[in-house]
Amino acid sequence: MEEKSTWARLRWPIKAIIIALPILAIGYWAMQSGKFDANPTVQTDSTSHKNADSNPSSGSKDIRSFNYQPEKPVDGEYKGVVEVGASGFNSFVVNMDKENRWEIVSKDFGKSFAYEGLANTEDIRKGLKDYIGMMLDKGVKSKNIHFVISSGAQKEPKTTIISSELRKMGFVVNLVTAEQEGKLALKSVLPKAYEDNAFVVDIGSGNTKISWIDGDTKSVEAPGAKYYEKDLKDDAVYAEVKKLGEKIPENKREVCFIIGGVPFELASQTRQGEERFTVLNAPASYNTDKIKTKSGVNIYKAIKDATNCDTFVFDWDANFTIGFLLSLNK
Repeated sequence: MEEKSTWARLRWPIKAIIIALPILAIGYWAMQSGKFDANPTVQTDSTSHKNADSNPSSGSKDIRSFNYQPEKPVDGEYKGVVEVGASGFNSFVVNMDKENRWEIVSKDFGKSFAYEGLANTEDIRKGLKDYIGMMLDKGVKSKNIHFVISSGAQKEPKTTIISSELRKMGFVVNLVTAEQEGKLALKSVLPKAYEDNAFVVDIGSGNTKISWIDGDTKSVEAPGAKYYEKDLKDDAVYAEVKKLGEKIPENKREVCFIIGGVPFELASQTRQGEERFTVLNAPASYNTDKIKTKSGVNIYKAIKDATNCDTFVFDWDANFTIGFLLSLNK
């Protein structure tokens, strides 16, 4: 009988272990040396988040653009308008033609010299002369400088003194109601190409104006971004604004053109350069400790929730007072 080899005499479990040991050893070496990757990395598309905002105040992830370009004026004339607002002065010099095509020449926001301790009439008169002089230096004729006192500012005692001094200097002072402001804002900011599918919002300090075209121009008034000064609560203002926003016809809710102090702050967080229009992010993405901004965002959210509009376009040049100039341009 032929003698079996040592290997042949081994039982199969022992053989299996002997065979497996070198295989396991080789596999272990390969894993440790990186020859095999047990967890392959999936490369994500970094461009999908390249616009993420590291500033927690906005929380923006996407920056959208609005590429509409208004027509330029032809053979226009320089005209100036000063808004006496609830918090200070805004002034605009525009080049405007007979067809109401216009473009901004210069703009100044928040000049509040008349609200910062210039209590007597002599100081106010001197300040106004300096202010008017700046507009004259920009090429505006005296007859083409207009002053408008907003509905919110008419409630401020100092604007009565300012109005009186302007009249003594030979200027016409125009008082406008909240309804008129809404209609004038629309005239300034709403392009004709969007009259059938858009509406306009102007969030001011003293009040908010919502307007749209439905046959003629419609305008409603809501609390402004400083509603907290009147002891109004966030929930109550939200409900009031939302109810007014629901009046906007369904077919007018595709785009909202929005202006005002708080929208200006929000648009500043995502503006990409010197573009005329900036699309705002969703209200929930803005976090702030400033009470006025927080209140304005509450108003913005109410309008968005009422209309389901997802395109709110801030216009860096438009203002209801420019709408006033357009209304004079017969």
